[in-house]
Amino acid sequence: MEFFLYALAGASVGFAIGLTGVGGGSLMTPLLLLFGFPPHVAVGTDLMYAAVTKSGGVILHYRKNTIRLRIVLLLAAGSVPAALITIWALRNFFPSPDHYSHLLSSSLGVMLIITGAVILLKQRLQAHAEKTPTRWQQWVNRHALYLTVSMGVFLGIFVTLSSVGAGAFGAAILLVLYPLLPSVHIIGTDLAHAVPLTLIAGLGHFFLGNVDLVLLGSLLMGSLPAIYFGTKLGSKLPEQVSRPLLASVLLLLGTKYAFF
Repeated sequence: MEFFLYALAGASVGFAIGLTGVGGGSLMTPLLLLFGFPPHVAVGTDLMYAAVTKSGGVILHYRKNTIRLRIVLLLAAGSVPAALITIWALRNFFPSPDHYSHLLSSSLGVMLIITGAVILLKQRLQAHAEKTPTRWQQWVNRHALYLTVSMGVFLGIFVTLSSVGAGAFGAAILLVLYPLLPSVHIIGTDLAHAVPLTLIAGLGHFFLGNVDLVLLGSLLMGSLPAIYFGTKLGSKLPEQVSRPLLASVLLLLGTKYAFF
């Protein structure tokens, strides 16, 4: 009975992913916590879930040639080592998952707040990126290589701790660092980086014993077909309705986990 309940939960999150385009980590991990799963299981299982569900999008973008491999490699140069070091730290500095559960839930709260803010400010970020470069933007352009690697480090740490941030927040980083990049290339590049990051972080949590494979299977069974139907409906639903609603939910959840 629980298997079908979790499959239904996966379907609801998958539908929301298709509807809004926002990654599952922002929705799945809080939902698993509401189901009573401990933070380490919720985060670890969701990372593996994200790696699988995002893979299809990467294949499509690869076929359309909308992935900037150089940027992916720069992000990964920071994020992959950071993810591995974070897993190592969780393994060696904490006696058990119970001792770092508060760290995971607080990181989740912070990343949910950031993601919710990014969703609300998406149009302003896009408008800013299209303007004539300011001194700030010129400075960013000159140091884009080092900033990209540094942002990769940030993502590697906090995605590993929270399972959130590889999607909407990663795209916002690319929008700021590479304002002349077409939107479809930002999405494709962000996805191409998110898959290996979530996979490596997820495998690290699997090594720590934080992945529930039965739960993962049930979530995937429900979500994969639901993503397709959500995408179909999402093309008809005004973005002015779906995104503010989703952002509000994420901000409320983020406040709950970050400060309470």
